[in-house]
Amino acid sequence: MPRQTCPTCQRPLNVCYCSALVHIANHIKVLIIQHPLEVKHPFNTGRMAHLCLENSELVVAETLDDTELARLLAPRSALLYPNLDWLPAVEQVGEGGQLARGPLEQLVVIDASWRKSKKMLHQHPALQQLPRVSFAGEFKSNYQVRHSSLANSLSTVESITKAMQGLEPGQDFEPLLKPFEQMIALQQSSFHRVKPGEEP
Repeated sequence: MPRQTCPTCQRPLNVCYCSALVHIANHIKVLIIQHPLEVKHPFNTGRMAHLCLENSELVVAETLDDTELARLLAPRSALLYPNLDWLPAVEQVGEGGQLARGPLEQLVVIDASWRKSKKMLHQHPALQQLPRVSFAGEFKSNYQVRHSSLANSLSTVESITKAMQGLEPGQDFEPLLKPFEQMIALQQSSFHRVKPGEEP
């Protein structure tokens, strides 16, 4: 018999993090393009960020046609992604979300594994050409329940929190990590309760 899941966070009821959800009135819209495989992943932090940010949109797709992508990118947009060697050199977003052609209106986030996100970028040159938001320096993720092949990588919700704090310095985005921390604590507690030979 399948376990009951929460209709909001889509997690099993014993690890539902909805009691820790917050509501943040962000000015810059956050557009999350989520790979379909992330929808069913138990640690879906892209959805978590969408549930907390009042000005956000979650689009589930691996590929988008040119018309749909142009519609989604109609606001002045920038891509949250590292400055990797294989990506074209583009404008870097300034402090407080300043662009050469005006204030940033939308932050685009790809929610996928690194391998899938690179594939999605290759399939959508328009995303590669967007101004870019990236981080410099050393940082450590609290995402102990899932690991990335890229050094210094953060989960989607951690990345959005860090980016939006710099883009909207007048707003506090740290509460966005409350459901993330709750999810990790619940998952670790669930693992500790599992008996030998059982699935968590």
